[in-house]
Amino acid sequence: MRITQSLEQSQFLAAIGTLENNINTTQNQMSSGLQFTTASQDPTAAGSVNNYQQALAQSEQYGTNASSAQTNLNTESNALTQMQSQLQSLRDLALEANSGTLSNTDRSAIAAQAAQIQNSLLSLANTQNGNGEYIFSGFASQTQPFTLTATGATYNGDQGQRQIQIAAGQTVADGDSGDAVFNQIKTGNGTFTVTANSGNSGSGIIGATTVSNPAAYDGGTYSINFTAPGTYQVTEGATVVTTGTYTDGGTIAFNGLQVTLSGTPAAGDSFSVAPSTNQSLFTTVQNLVTALQTGVSTPASSTSLNNSINASINNIDQALTQSQNIQADVGGRLNAITTQQSVAQSQQTQLQTSISNLQNLDFASAITTLDQQNTTLSAALQAFTLTQGLSLFKYL
Repeated sequence: MRITQSLEQSQFLAAIGTLENNINTTQNQMSSGLQFTTASQDPTAAGSVNNYQQALAQSEQYGTNASSAQTNLNTESNALTQMQSQLQSLRDLALEANSGTLSNTDRSAIAAQAAQIQNSLLSLANTQNGNGEYIFSGFASQTQPFTLTATGATYNGDQGQRQIQIAAGQTVADGDSGDAVFNQIKTGNGTFTVTANSGNSGSGIIGATTVSNPAAYDGGTYSINFTAPGTYQVTEGATVVTTGTYTDGGTIAFNGLQVTLSGTPAAGDSFSVAPSTNQSLFTTVQNLVTALQTGVSTPASSTSLNNSINASINNIDQALTQSQNIQADVGGRLNAITTQQSVAQSQQTQLQTSISNLQNLDFASAITTLDQQNTTLSAALQAFTLTQGLSLFKYL
């Protein structure tokens, strides 16, 4: 094969073009800081980077979700803390009002303070987050959950609980419905409640009530009837459960329950024992306010007031327990979010490192490569110049 001068020139120009392209590629890499800017430059690495970026974007979205849920739950926890403070103040007022030395005017003043606390509790129940959403409305976050009524408050939200995904296969509820926090509160001691008959004429006051043997309690409804000042009979419907004698401050026990009474019930007085039901916190507060405003005019009305206040204290205690249990659950959800955020941060760091290793340019290596490429190009140009000047006539 005869190699002509034009063929040599063509081959040389092609080689020079390749060298210049390599230099341009290296310069572009240094300008962008990336080893490649299009998938065609390194298909395998580009595919890996794309997968890592998708995983990183998903992890960051989970992080955004987690932060949003964390903010809502912190708002709820703060509201619950303030709620408990208000309930404790209300309980203290109820204990103060239960003193026999107070006048009707004194109790009326305490009722006014209790009404103010009710307004504070309403404000807490209508707490909004930074986006203007009501945190205790369930799914109906744009609806104010509670409005006061003459007997308590009406709940306008729903029972929804929004689940937020904070990781693959992991969700947390970012709040609790107002119905669960403020309405679903057990009366009495949480298992059963004791109520004095409104027609009682004696001075029998309900004290502590407990379940001494859960296995023996059948959840029935009973009546403690006093057939004489010191004699009682417990019935369930038409069935007599037990009978006994009563002394002031004594305990009446039956079917796994214990009921303590003080004072002197009159013949014909009765007390109803029934399973606890749910009662709104606002109803509890309103009942207390109403009882305090009614005042005392007779010994029987004084006993009735004592029983009403004691019932309110029991119900306030149940509201405190309810809010504390919910707050503990909120704390558990916040801990889960914090743990997942730590895991996600570690994952994101690893993904970013992997992307960087595949895509980011090693500038020191790139500078060395560019120097080598420039040297190679310069040497090639010099060699071509010398080669083109060769001729046999120079040596004849």
